Amino acid sequence: MSNLDTVLKEAMQIDGAIGVALVDYTSGMTLGQAGGMGLDMEVAAAGNTEVVRAEMRTMQSLGLSEGIQDILLTLTTQYHLIRLIGGPNGVGLFLYLALDKQRANLALARHKLAELQGTLQI
Repeated sequence: MSNLDTVLKEAMQIDGAIGVALVDYTSGMTLGQAGGMGLDMEVAAAGNTEVVRAEMRTMQSLGLSEGIQDILLTLTTQYHLIRLIGGPNGVGLFLYLALDKQRANLALARHKLAELQGTLQI
């Protein structure tokens, strides 16, 4: 049974959370989302799909076999955190979290997102 709604709601409780989405990077489709506050989560998810794909191609070109844990984009007023989902049920998925830089604690946000990733049942 999926607990996606619960995970998304908990992610929105992270200090500074603007919006969160679960994204399939093989198709670019958003499987679930919460928040947004003026940020078009569908557009952000599709754009970040390209970021994930590019990083994976780069890792492959470099011959690196390590898995990507997360990718961080730092903007002037926001953090955009992409957390790839591991395990057999999460292949091809990532959690995307947008944060207000003034209200967020990046270390705690990364920790909480990793924790939520571990509880996600799809």
